[in-house]
Amino acid sequence: MELRLAWSFLGLALLPALSFAAGKCERLVVTGSPDAPPFLWQDPQNPRHLIGASADLLQQVAGELGIKVELLYAGKRSQALEEVRSGRMDMLADAVLTVSDLESLDYIHPPMLENDYLVWTRKDSSLVYNEVQDLHGHPGALSEKSRLTSAFGTYAEQQLTLTHTPNLTQALQKLLLGEVEYVLAARYSGMAMARTLGMSNDLVPRAQPVDRPGLFLAISHNSACNDPWLRGQLAKKMTELPASGLTETVLLRNVERWNAQLSQPQKQPVSAPKQ
Repeated sequence: MELRLAWSFLGLALLPALSFAAGKCERLVVTGSPDAPPFLWQDPQNPRHLIGASADLLQQVAGELGIKVELLYAGKRSQALEEVRSGRMDMLADAVLTVSDLESLDYIHPPMLENDYLVWTRKDSSLVYNEVQDLHGHPGALSEKSRLTSAFGTYAEQQLTLTHTPNLTQALQKLLLGEVEYVLAARYSGMAMARTLGMSNDLVPRAQPVDRPGLFLAISHNSACNDPWLRGQLAKKMTELPASGLTETVLLRNVERWNAQLSQPQKQPVSAPKQ
């Protein structure tokens, strides 16, 4: 009887701690790539913060769960990843799935967004492209900043003739100059960069994606907010997003937002998309 009472008192003493452990996280500090419009980029009005489609969608789903989210700039992509790995920040809003990062991050499935990589050619190109095998033997270009799936990245390196450029600007310039026949670039960053460079009337993206890496929410193993309740609720929301129609609406809104931003005189140059 005394032993049973002792266990009862112990259980009562642990109740506050257990309740806290089972309760939802109230605030998430999130970061990601600072130069990947329309998904994420630095807010020109407040460079400490990140804006974009990934930010808007995360704010929406977190709000439905009663969680406050702060999307902060943490430096370039590699620095943002390190901040989350260490637990100094809770989550990445645009993580690409890699085996090595599974050691420090929990990925929320399915991805919040997918980043279609397309074949971009000049409008007067004679390249016949229906599937990726059609690119064999043709010179192409790819920005070193691109984030392809590991499977397609390996295929591209082994099977395609690709020149690697430091950024997307140089890849598209090579295409326009006729030094390569195509560029592999993400749909939206390609659109934004073509517009930035005044190339929109000269370049065309082919409809069939060659790769479609997911952009995942990824929570640090070292985050105090990383618990089964949060991971489960976020996974549920990610599953519901595609059917809601919200994703496409938010993406297009942020493409327009980025375009409008490019059209405005800037006190400081807006960082161009690096993907």
